[in-house]
Amino acid sequence: MNIELETAIWLIGMGQLGVLCASALVPLRLDWKQSLNMLPELQRQLYWVYGGYTVMSIIALGATCLGCSREIASGDRLALAFSAYGATFWGVRLGLQAVLNARPHLTRWWLWLGYHVLTLLFLAFTCVYLMAVWNAIRTLRQ
Repeated sequence: MNIELETAIWLIGMGQLGVLCASALVPLRLDWKQSLNMLPELQRQLYWVYGGYTVMSIIALGATCLGCSREIASGDRLALAFSAYGATFWGVRLGLQAVLNARPHLTRWWLWLGYHVLTLLFLAFTCVYLMAVWNAIRTLRQ
């Protein structure tokens, strides 16, 4: 087992739960209540459902990293599957940073800074999960 990887997994667990603080600001900063009001009711409901699923996925990823960092670092098949999911989840989110046009909403220095810190966190999450994938592949080959 890799102690450094175990610590990195635990740390991204904390980081993932921390990202939820920023995500809680999104509906307020983007004025979802007003912006979504012009959509039909079903589309508004689906928007909130999708957001809820995303939040619950982040909670599950973060809580699993906090509670099972040793098991994930052990490199078994379940660790490989979980880490591959986490790398995919955060890798896609990192890629979206490049195509989403957040610039008009970064009207204060702290919003600009927060956006770039989030980008670095998404990169860190993706990298640690990829390290865990690589560790699991090496472990399973032995």
